[in-house]
Amino acid sequence: MAAWTWRFEAADGTEVQPAVQPEEFTTQGDAESWIGEQWKALLDGGVDQVRLFEDSAEIYGPMSLHADES
Repeated sequence: MAAWTWRFEAADGTEVQPAVQPEEFTTQGDAESWIGEQWKALLDGGVDQVRLFEDSAEIYGPMSLHADES
Protein backbone atom coordinates (compact mmCIF):
# COMPACT_ATOMS: atom_id res chain seq x y z
CA MET A 1 0.00 0.00 0.00
CA ALA A 2 1.23 3.49 -0.84
CA ALA A 3 2.26 5.88 1.88
CA TRP A 4 1.34 9.52 1.42
CA THR A 5 3.60 12.01 3.20
CA TRP A 6 4.20 15.74 3.35
CA ARG A 7 7.54 17.51 3.07
CA PHE A 8 7.59 20.79 4.99
CA GLU A 9 9.69 23.65 3.66
CA ALA A 10 10.73 27.23 4.29
CA ALA A 11 10.08 29.75 1.52
CA ASP A 12 13.50 29.00 -0.01
CA GLY A 13 12.71 25.27 -0.31
CA THR A 14 14.85 24.03 2.57
CA GLU A 15 13.22 21.32 4.65
CA VAL A 16 12.02 22.34 8.12
CA GLN A 17 10.56 20.43 11.04
CA PRO A 18 6.81 21.00 11.39
CA ALA A 19 5.25 22.27 14.62
CA VAL A 20 2.58 19.56 14.21
CA GLN A 21 3.89 16.04 13.55
CA PRO A 22 1.96 14.29 10.78
CA GLU A 23 1.29 10.61 10.42
CA GLU A 24 1.76 8.54 7.30
CA PHE A 25 -1.46 8.62 5.36
CA THR A 26 -2.90 5.71 3.37
CA THR A 27 -4.79 7.90 0.87
CA GLN A 28 -4.22 11.22 -0.85
CA GLY A 29 -7.56 12.43 0.49
CA ASP A 30 -6.54 11.74 4.09
CA ALA A 31 -3.27 13.62 3.59
CA GLU A 32 -5.06 16.58 2.02
CA SER A 33 -7.72 16.65 4.74
CA TRP A 34 -4.98 16.73 7.39
CA ILE A 35 -3.15 19.63 5.72
CA GLY A 36 -6.48 21.45 5.45
CA GLU A 37 -6.96 21.13 9.19
CA GLN A 38 -3.36 21.85 10.23
CA TRP A 39 -2.07 24.46 7.75
CA LYS A 40 -2.47 27.40 10.14
CA ALA A 41 -0.53 25.71 12.95
CA LEU A 42 2.14 24.67 10.46
CA LEU A 43 2.41 28.22 9.11
CA ASP A 44 2.60 29.65 12.63
CA GLY A 45 5.38 27.13 13.36
CA GLY A 46 7.57 28.28 10.49
CA VAL A 47 6.45 26.18 7.51
CA ASP A 48 5.93 28.28 4.38
CA GLN A 49 5.15 25.59 1.82
CA VAL A 50 4.56 21.86 1.47
CA ARG A 51 5.04 19.10 -1.09
CA LEU A 52 2.96 15.91 -1.23
CA PHE A 53 4.62 12.57 -1.96
CA GLU A 54 3.26 9.12 -2.72
CA ASP A 55 6.06 6.89 -1.48
CA SER A 56 9.10 8.61 -3.06
CA ALA A 57 7.25 10.22 -6.00
CA GLU A 58 6.39 13.90 -5.72
CA ILE A 59 2.70 14.39 -6.57
CA TYR A 60 2.62 18.18 -6.31
CA GLY A 61 4.28 21.14 -4.74
CA PRO A 62 5.47 23.40 -3.59
CA MET A 63 2.12 24.58 -2.30
CA SER A 64 2.24 27.78 -0.27
CA LEU A 65 0.50 27.89 3.11
CA HIS A 66 0.26 31.68 2.97
CA ALA A 67 -3.15 33.11 2.19
CA ASP A 68 -3.38 34.88 -1.16
CA GLU A 69 -2.67 38.50 -0.31
CA SER A 70 -3.88 40.01 -3.59
